[in-house]
Amino acid sequence: MRQWWLRTLLVLTAPRAVFVALRNDDPEDAAERAEPVLLIVWLAGIAFVLATRTTSHLMDQADAPQGIALAVWAFLAGGLFGGVAYWFLGGVLHRVGVALGSQGSYRRARHVLAFAAVPVALSLVLWPFKLALYGDDVFRRGGADAGSGGHVFEVILVAFLVWSAALLLVGVRSVHGWTWPRAAAAAALPIVLAAAFVLV
Repeated sequence: MRQWWLRTLLVLTAPRAVFVALRNDDPEDAAERAEPVLLIVWLAGIAFVLATRTTSHLMDQADAPQGIALAVWAFLAGGLFGGVAYWFLGGVLHRVGVALGSQGSYRRARHVLAFAAVPVALSLVLWPFKLALYGDDVFRRGGADAGSGGHVFEVILVAFLVWSAALLLVGVRSVHGWTWPRAAAAAALPIVLAAAFVLV
């Protein structure tokens, strides 16, 4: 299990080695990476929820959650979204992979997706800075973060999302030993669906 916690960080600097290790999909090895996968999925879910347009207007309503209630909402909504995305997008990745000749399991497809999402989870480090600069305006329409400073954070967030998309491409290629075009064909639909959720 310790190796998989280390690989959770290593995927940011040496992703191919981490994804090649996912080729071992026996139940014992899968169980050892279950906790890191759960943490990644939950944190990435929180990051996705906080990146949506809904969150940026959340406190415009009179009965909007405040303070601790807002943090609890983000934690629970993030866990729920992360879980749904993990199972759904993992299923999409698996089905597309099978159509392209993959013999890997649904579980392995989900784990590839989870480790590719580490940069999305890491994007949560932006939030202390956003809150320090803009306070609860980040949850209001037309708040202080609506100017160029807010756009800088959006660009940085997009960079994290692109990083995750690139990791998914590397992951699919590494775990299957496929060519870049074949890996891109497998990774494209999950990437498009995830991006559509954030945009819509």
